[in-house]
Amino acid sequence: MYDRLLLPTDMSPGVDRAIEHAIDAAQRYGAELHVLYVVDADAYSSYPGDEYVHEFEGLEHALEEAGRDAVGDIVDQATEAGVSTETEIRHGVPHEEILAYADDADIGLTVVGSKNRPGEYRRLLGSVAERIARMAEKPVTVVKTPVDED
Repeated sequence: MYDRLLLPTDMSPGVDRAIEHAIDAAQRYGAELHVLYVVDADAYSSYPGDEYVHEFEGLEHALEEAGRDAVGDIVDQATEAGVSTETEIRHGVPHEEILAYADDADIGLTVVGSKNRPGEYRRLLGSVAERIARMAEKPVTVVKTPVDED
C-alpha cells in the first residue's frame, strides 16, 4: 500500500511512540523509511544583532549535530528491524520543510509524534503535527504520547 514512509523527528519524548509505529508500518508494508530532522531556523536566528553571529552559528551547528544523532538512533532501530532507510537534515520552518520533503520524495504516509497537551496550550501555541495533518495532501498518522503534568 505504501512504498515510502516519512518519520520526522524533533528529538522530543513525543516522538518515541511514533518511531515504533513507523518502523512497524514500514515492516508491514515492506516500505522504505525516510527519517527527517529539521533544524528550526527560528531557534538560531531569533536575535538580529551582529554580536550574536558567532554564537548562533555555534547553536545552528549544535542543533544540526543533535539532529544527526537523533536520526542515526532511529536508523539503527530501523536497521535492526530489517527496514531500509533514507535520511535527511534540512533547515527552515519545521512543518513547511516536512511537507516539502513529503512531496519531493513522493511519501505515501507520514508518521508524526505528538504530545498530548491541554487544549489551552495547543490553542495558544499550535503544533507542528497538527499543521502537517491539516496541510498534507497524503495520509498522516499522528501518534500521541501522554505528557505528565507535574
